[in-house]
Amino acid sequence: MGHIDIRPRCLRVFISIQAGFLLISLFIIAGCEYKSPDFPKPSPPTPEEKLIAQGRDIFFNETFGGNGRTCSTCHRAEANFTIDPEFISALPSNDPLFVAEFNPSLSKNFEKPEFMHSSGLILENLDGFQDLENVFVLRGSLPTLALRTSIASPEGPRLGWSGDGSPRDGTLKSFAIGAVIQHFPKTLNRIPGVDFRLPTEDELIALEAFQLSLGRQKDLHLPLSLKGAVAKEGQKIFLDNSLGKCNICHQNAGANARLGGQNVGNANFDTGVENLPDSAMGGERRPPDDGLGTPGDGTFNTPPLVEAADTAPFFHNHVIDTLEGAVAFYNSKAFNNSPAGQVLASGDPNGIGIQLNESQVAAVTVFLRVINALENIRWSIELIEGAMGRKFAIFGDVDEQLRIAGFEIGDAVMVLEESDLYPQAITDLNSAYNLIDQVRHNAAFKHLLVDAIGKLTNARHDLVGSP
Repeated sequence: MGHIDIRPRCLRVFISIQAGFLLISLFIIAGCEYKSPDFPKPSPPTPEEKLIAQGRDIFFNETFGGNGRTCSTCHRAEANFTIDPEFISALPSNDPLFVAEFNPSLSKNFEKPEFMHSSGLILENLDGFQDLENVFVLRGSLPTLALRTSIASPEGPRLGWSGDGSPRDGTLKSFAIGAVIQHFPKTLNRIPGVDFRLPTEDELIALEAFQLSLGRQKDLHLPLSLKGAVAKEGQKIFLDNSLGKCNICHQNAGANARLGGQNVGNANFDTGVENLPDSAMGGERRPPDDGLGTPGDGTFNTPPLVEAADTAPFFHNHVIDTLEGAVAFYNSKAFNNSPAGQVLASGDPNGIGIQLNESQVAAVTVFLRVINALENIRWSIELIEGAMGRKFAIFGDVDEQLRIAGFEIGDAVMVLEESDLYPQAITDLNSAYNLIDQVRHNAAFKHLLVDAIGKLTNARHDLVGSP
């Protein structure tokens, strides 16, 4: 792409003499404003991009003739394609998420509103709909980000918190079928053609394409040339298979494991989360969750960690609120006595699972915050470039591209500010956000997107050096 000329044009002054006196007339041919940047015209969409656009429209708008919910009801673009208690608390009372609270046909055994509001948990009937009163689990809404990197395994795709969330052939394409039956019905009879309609094959293909396009398309290549002693130390601990041991199950901070010298892809583990003490919520405890299968074997799917810092609460049951608490969990008796903890201990010369001191836990947490912020920066730049016509605009129009980029930048600020990290990066991020906000309020300032990308690039350089 060539140089973008945004230099101001100057005033031209014309002077005329008339009837013996000087008459000065100022004609403003072009005021001293910025010339609109010569952004490229977007290329015609490829067949794959057309499919993604179709999937986007279905994901955000299609109710499948049901109770008013869409895929985005539980997977909000402005909330990292998930939902959490804070986000839920800001929604209007008539939001389709709360359909069980205003639709009498769904008032019982469709959701558990007290857990939805307090913990962001959604009711699932993974073992069937025969006993709605007693057979159900409550789980968080997994982010639909970086799916291209995180669902493959030798046993087939791992979807949902227990890896078996997709019906029929278990693929991402079929996942929407189970979601519509579970979350979209008008009544608990769940009769196709009456309570909802099932997605067509074309809709399933388009939804799959859109979901696979979201977020990272490949894993990181660790180690990174991080700046800051604590982040460097955290990365070192993370990658040390005799100390942090994180990289064994989360290769390159993703969702894929390497066990016994073999790459096993996305794997299920029983990490003992179900054995953690559970605080009572509204006088009622979270119900037990037996994980994969019917009956369950107690194992749960491995999520990627790159996106972890801005997607709290943690684990399938949202039992831990903070990133620091989630990292510290792996020091607990619950983990080290679990089957997963015992696997790690069996490979340790001293029979130790994971034992990190307080400063080591803090260092790993800082590392996770930094790589999360780097991903926020990467994707926000990509979204801005989509708004500028340089890349495919995954969210369709300019304003929506910039709106979601703004949320990504805000998340980067949040994950750094929460631990008082990298003040210069935070300054650069806030500057980028403000520039985007100006463009959203006045399209004449679109040239400022170039500056916003520059600020984001500076923020990245504040966190990591060149390879």
